[in-house]
Amino acid sequence: MQPPMRLQGQASGPGAGGPPYIDNIVTDRSMMYSPAHSAGMAIHSAGVAPGGPHGFSRTQSYSDNRYLRNGGPVSAYPLPQPVAQRPTGGLASAGVAGSFGAPAPYSAHRIHSQPHTPHQMPHPHQMLNAHPHMQMMHMQAPGAPSAPKQPPPQQQMLMPREAMMYGTPPPALMNVPSAMGGAQVMFRNGPKSAAVMESPGHPQRSALLEEFRGNKTRKYELKDICDHMVEFSCDQHGSRFIQQKLEQATQDEKELVFEEVARNARQLMTDVFGNYVIQKFFEHGSQVQKHVLSKQMEGHILTLSLQMYGCRVVQKALEHVITEQQASMVRELDGHVLQCVKDQNGNHVIQKAIERVPAEHIKFVIDSFHGQVYTLATHPYGCRVIQRMFEHCDEAQTRPLLEELHRYTTNLVQDQYGNYVIQHVMERGKPADRSLVCSRVRGHVLQLSKHKFASNVVEKCIAYGEIKDRRALIDEITAVRRDGSSNLINMMKDQYANYVVQKMLDVVEEPQREAILVKIQPHMAALRKFTYGKHLISKVEKYMAMRDGVAEPPMSAGSSRGPQTPVSASSKTSA
Repeated sequence: MQPPMRLQGQASGPGAGGPPYIDNIVTDRSMMYSPAHSAGMAIHSAGVAPGGPHGFSRTQSYSDNRYLRNGGPVSAYPLPQPVAQRPTGGLASAGVAGSFGAPAPYSAHRIHSQPHTPHQMPHPHQMLNAHPHMQMMHMQAPGAPSAPKQPPPQQQMLMPREAMMYGTPPPALMNVPSAMGGAQVMFRNGPKSAAVMESPGHPQRSALLEEFRGNKTRKYELKDICDHMVEFSCDQHGSRFIQQKLEQATQDEKELVFEEVARNARQLMTDVFGNYVIQKFFEHGSQVQKHVLSKQMEGHILTLSLQMYGCRVVQKALEHVITEQQASMVRELDGHVLQCVKDQNGNHVIQKAIERVPAEHIKFVIDSFHGQVYTLATHPYGCRVIQRMFEHCDEAQTRPLLEELHRYTTNLVQDQYGNYVIQHVMERGKPADRSLVCSRVRGHVLQLSKHKFASNVVEKCIAYGEIKDRRALIDEITAVRRDGSSNLINMMKDQYANYVVQKMLDVVEEPQREAILVKIQPHMAALRKFTYGKHLISKVEKYMAMRDGVAEPPMSAGSSRGPQTPVSASSKTSA
């Protein structure tokens, strides 16, 4: 008879002595309860520690050796990437220290892994010993003394069948902490749209939805899913199916779907998949259907605007409803404009309102910005809204705000967000506004060009400034002092200022470019020693070759440091 099996855990890193972390895959349920595998099961685990882009960082490679107590190797399968989270309201979780399956090819169910901060993580021995149902999974590093004797088999409990069926967990597991940074079994108590786990034969799905998800040959139509429209809308595959059909559906087919969807519209607006179905009705529905949905949104515009999925529905509604309905929607945001502007979701709604709603209906939005321009321009979301305002609002509305902005130009050009607003003024502003920005830069070209954020503004001044302003800036860069030094030589060797020199070569007139090339040539050998000189050398050589008639001129659309402006459009409306 083989000795009882214990879970042997690796430490959190090579040579580390901290508690182990375990991530796992629960294998086929029939394997778990098969007596034939009760004595010699393989444990599939990989070391996982908090950190990394998804909250994890692998501390051990998948090829690391894992050992059972009897000396056999533990098979280590690569784990799936973390499943994209859906809303978790109504879900209870129980931490599971380990999971078991046959060493043969397995059928795995995904289980969501949650990271834990170190100060929340008790030692695995404390957690396991404190809970009678988890004592059989005792953590023991390779080479450590044998663990205490295990309880008799009849007292051991692998995984409650209730847990594997995603029902209500037994009371003993309701409060077990996931102290080992490993998997958490999600028990479904909430609505169907809150699904985190997906596995074959999901008890919460209807037989029709299960058949739809599994049948890849049958061609379904909207009439085939009558009385299941809401359930399909809350399912990833079902939602995509309805969206595709609505684009080409007849009016009768749209009405068939709408009758069911309208009764649950508010729920669907905030659902991770359902919101796209509502958006499709604003795009392809009748005016009556759009009006019905708009009425359901009344009194809830602020709440929806601040919600991750609801804000997309509000934006789509503002694009497609009539002006009276637009005005009614945005009025609900009166008194909450700054709250929305500074919110990661609400700022997109304010941007869309500025773009789509007539000026007379959003006057309160613009008025709320007075005295707040500097605060908003230096905010990661507020800077986007300020740019949309300068784009779409008329001169009478924006002039007072522009004057307020100009008082802070020197500070804004050096701010990580404010510099985008000043760049926007240079690109789209009136000549007087552009000249005013250039006047703030003149006399400080070297210092601002060597600044990470301000160098972007200097580039825009050279590219979009009036001819006299541009010449003044270029003269400041190329002027030679009495000691023979010039700003040009310093800027060529700087990691940020060299981009300003590149832009200058692109936009200057031919006589000025030739004079600049003559000044740069003697320093080419020294420039090659600097990491940041490569792009400038390449550009200089191309222009010299072009002058000699050897090659085409380089593209002058922009410098080589890549896109410099943040996403400014309302990017949360697409699927």
